Amino acid sequence: MSDEPSVMNQDAVIPGYLGRALSYELSAVQQYLSLSSLLTMRGVHEASERFRNEAQDELRHAERIIGRMVALGFAPNASCLRPPKLNGSLSQLVEHVIEFEHEIVEFYESAVQYCIQAGDCENRIFFDALLSEERQHVNHVNDWWQKMVTT
Repeated sequence: MSDEPSVMNQDAVIPGYLGRALSYELSAVQQYLSLSSLLTMRGVHEASERFRNEAQDELRHAERIIGRMVALGFAPNASCLRPPKLNGSLSQLVEHVIEFEHEIVEFYESAVQYCIQAGDCENRIFFDALLSEERQHVNHVNDWWQKMVTT
């Protein structure tokens, strides 16, 4: 008998959380790259570059989630990508981004809470790290936007 964890021995809820996390992160990549392209076309190059960099951060999260899924023996599967929101002023676009990031934070909070209740320390640590990074991400976007509107 192998010492490696098998999919059959894993909590059946965790693959769902990982799949949704992957969907959120890849949706964020798509949103940020789309905004970057749109803002380049509008001539708003500083914001365009900012969103391009944000996409890279979210892509690193997606890579970590895929790595976690593979390590646990699950095939990575992002089941539903959200269409990007591209209509409105720069202010409205940033509002969409901040709302979406808050939704991602809430999702990771629920994943952490589930892992705590299930006694799953390993996945709690994994989701908690993503949660912490997403909270920082929201703060960075908010700080950047505040600087943009006050200068």
